[in-house]
Amino acid sequence: MTAQGKPTTLVARTRARAVETLTLDSPHNRNALSAALVGELAAALTDCAKDPDVRAIVLTHTGTTFSAGADLKDPPHPDALVGLLRRIVELGKPVVARVTGHVRAGGLGLLAACDIAAASTESTFAFTEVRIGVAPAVISLTLLPRTDPRALARHYLTGERFDAAEAARIGLVTAAGDDVDAVLEPILDGLRRSAPEALAETKRLLTARVLETFDRDAAALTALSARLFASPHAREGMTAFLERRDPSWTV
Repeated sequence: MTAQGKPTTLVARTRARAVETLTLDSPHNRNALSAALVGELAAALTDCAKDPDVRAIVLTHTGTTFSAGADLKDPPHPDALVGLLRRIVELGKPVVARVTGHVRAGGLGLLAACDIAAASTESTFAFTEVRIGVAPAVISLTLLPRTDPRALARHYLTGERFDAAEAARIGLVTAAGDDVDAVLEPILDGLRRSAPEALAETKRLLTARVLETFDRDAAALTALSARLFASPHAREGMTAFLERRDPSWTV
């Protein structure tokens, strides 16, 4: 709540020429995926799905971070995160990510759920889960079907930071450039020129493999995520992260 008693909005909404922009606006925690933000974003996407005047959705962010991953102080239930990712994939309208900052851990699953993603060259990316004692379990539902497996193995296992050029090379983002809005201009123009029914059916073709992964693996990966987050390694890793020190296993 704000000082005036009004609800705090974590997802801002604007519209221009049939494109709805949803802006993650939780700067105090670098747009981390809290239970509240996940719920609000899922609700906004549902509204867009029902609105015939929305042709496409742009998902972007305030500040220097698209999303820092799961909020360690207020994490969403794994089922809620699965539901959000599936909502993006199943939505009968294209969802386009616009990134001008850093993306970490769970934020990368959100990015991979989008149909198209554009990033500025100042953006950076990292799968930091292994460094706090967990694994990129739930977000693998969107990442494994869409990203180069050999590159993903390196980035999953090491937690290294990589740049926008590498993200484009491995299929994590569609395109990168100094001016992300210039990159997006022809993409959004193309979506505005496309028939809504044709977009929906074309998206259905493109996402069939991803949804097969959800149907097959969602329950197992949700259980894995819950087990790892409750483990002693995760408690040590998250404590070390919050205390800004190396965890006990660092050699």
